[in-house]
Amino acid sequence: MAVPHAKQSLRVWLRMLRATTIIEKRIRGYLKTEFDSTLPRFDVLSALDRETGPITMSQLTDHLLVSNGNLTGLVNRLVEDGLISREIDPDDRRVQHVVLTPEGRRAFREMADKHEALVDSLFAAMSDEDMATLLDLTTTLNSALQNGARPAEDA
Repeated sequence: MAVPHAKQSLRVWLRMLRATTIIEKRIRGYLKTEFDSTLPRFDVLSALDRETGPITMSQLTDHLLVSNGNLTGLVNRLVEDGLISREIDPDDRRVQHVVLTPEGRRAFREMADKHEALVDSLFAAMSDEDMATLLDLTTTLNSALQNGARPAEDA
């Protein structure tokens, strides 16, 4: 007897959530142990590393999908640690620009290389074919969700 789609959807969601939670816990623990850092710090450094120059705090907030209030304290600590610099826009004093410092770029590169190796090791049990299939499936799901997939209507 076939399992109803709704039950399969719930099972898939729970398995994805469990896998994501396990991976995130391991990454958080690794960053703390190896670099005395947090995942949010890593995320900010990563977002700034992808940029070619300074960006506004609002742009950084958009990249990270967090509120400006949550980001301010983190940015303050990264500035204090010398990993990023912040400047006030001379034309609009309400706007702040942030950028990685050379030390921040070096520190992030070191973390990123080891982070990539860790994530790769967490997926080591999967074949290249399985990885390609999972990538295709999650791409399809993300696309559907971003394009406003709506709950099915009752028949």
